[in-house]
Amino acid sequence: MTAKSSLAGPSLVGLNQDIWPIERDVLFRPARLKYVRKLMKKQGCVFCYADSVAEQDRMEENLCVYRTKYSQIVVNKFPYNSGHLLILPHRHCGDFLGLEPLEYADLMQTLKLAVQAVTQIYNPQGYNLGLNNGSAAGAGIPDHLHFHLVPRWNGDLNFFPLIAETKLVIENVDDTVATFKKYFQNYKVKENA
Repeated sequence: MTAKSSLAGPSLVGLNQDIWPIERDVLFRPARLKYVRKLMKKQGCVFCYADSVAEQDRMEENLCVYRTKYSQIVVNKFPYNSGHLLILPHRHCGDFLGLEPLEYADLMQTLKLAVQAVTQIYNPQGYNLGLNNGSAAGAGIPDHLHFHLVPRWNGDLNFFPLIAETKLVIENVDDTVATFKKYFQNYKVKENA
């Protein structure tokens, strides 16, 4: 009797064969779309502060967790991984060779401090540390130097980015900011005059 095979419906073999390679789930992040398409209206550099009155508000808005005389550490608003930091000079400068000697020394010390903080807080198995100098090198904000510090763990590039085209970050940005602020609240640096 062939009635059984006709009642069973279509075979699962070849299901969705017209979809290549596979269907993708969608993760809606409207704020990210505005950033990527640069639809946000720029009012000067996102890292620079026009006056001392607005400085504290802008620091909060930029997710600044630590400052020295010449540098600052900022949590990335759109992290690649939990604990993703930006380390940058205060002065608006888009050319690495344009840093003054004291700015350079302070920036390198602040960068080292950021690596120490990430290591102690997140205990990563490695990290990516990089500076894209100029638009051609991929700098998203080419007029203001900034290093990226991204903690990495074995397996953090799991199947999600490849198969689901989605990046999974296990900690929200507010928690990251709170964690780093707590770490740095009692940290003091001897600044060069």
